[in-house]
Amino acid sequence: MKSLTVGNLEDCLLRKVDLRRQLISQTMEEIQKVVHCLTTEISHQDIRFQAVPYSDAYNGNIKVLTPSHFLVTVPMKGLAGYREAKERHWRYYTLQGARLRTPVRSPEDLQQWLEVKQFMKNLWQWHEADVNIEGDIVPAKVLQVFQKLVENAVRTCHFSGKVSMLERYGSVIWVAMETSACQVELELVPAVEIPTAWSAKARWPRCLKRWPSPERVECIKSFGFDLLARSNYHWQLSFCRAEQVMLELLDEDGGCRRKCFQVLRQMKEDVWCPGKRPVLTSHHLQTVLFWTCEKYPHSKDWQVFSKSFLRLVQKLHKCVSQHFLKHYFVRKSNLLRYANSVELDAVAQKLVAFLKNPQISLP
Repeated sequence: MKSLTVGNLEDCLLRKVDLRRQLISQTMEEIQKVVHCLTTEISHQDIRFQAVPYSDAYNGNIKVLTPSHFLVTVPMKGLAGYREAKERHWRYYTLQGARLRTPVRSPEDLQQWLEVKQFMKNLWQWHEADVNIEGDIVPAKVLQVFQKLVENAVRTCHFSGKVSMLERYGSVIWVAMETSACQVELELVPAVEIPTAWSAKARWPRCLKRWPSPERVECIKSFGFDLLARSNYHWQLSFCRAEQVMLELLDEDGGCRRKCFQVLRQMKEDVWCPGKRPVLTSHHLQTVLFWTCEKYPHSKDWQVFSKSFLRLVQKLHKCVSQHFLKHYFVRKSNLLRYANSVELDAVAQKLVAFLKNPQISLP
């Protein structure tokens, strides 16, 4: 076994980063073909769902959470001209449409209700009882419809040997897929894309912050947000497009932010938190990166790889050990709120060991 310190860790891990990129690229190509076929069939069965396009470049509907776990957002069609809800009112219905004596709990900070009337243009199908209760588009009912469509599409597209439905976990529809390299898991999520507005819950940027620049902030916010069907009553806010733009603009002023993030992700996947459904994903690391970039906004803060990388690891350790990581755009939301405490503590211990002796052992 050979030990590497942070000083010569960079070249070694960047080679592994490049191998990862090649593997992901090959896997993504296979996933795109399957997802495009499945969602095309789904859109033929139900006009409310849109096919995920195949793209030779970056596909914004497929996000890599780990090399074997991909988030696939399936756009919902026939909802345009979004407006924030003006009045708040309690909901007293069950998912079966029965009346409750006490109201349904309010949305958490990264969630919201969604009413058909919030869209100036909407298909009449969104008023149907299979997805709508008292004017609300209900995520749980959308997921019921969507799951049946996915099951039918797997059979119709003759993917029975390549793609299989996994047992549903909470409000998530999982699909297992065999690729040429390995088996991967796809998390299929219906999404309302809102590219023309910025969520009122995302009070960003914060005052007197120098990163990103005011010009870049306007560009980032122009990409809007999405609402994902990932719970029973409430829609989850997502800012994938805005976050992707931020990643693409990381080092436009020079520095090694991207390199630090890539090496951090590689260490997380190889050493600190490996596995198919780890407690930490690329999105957690990305959020840690954004907060660190905001705290250290200048190019001069990101010139020396070893110093910059260790600063990022320290921030990650602080968040993991405290079980607290603020969403970058919606600060009141803790991304680790429902994470497994035992798994987080195990990762924190590995990070402590690394920070005390910043080296890794390779064959």
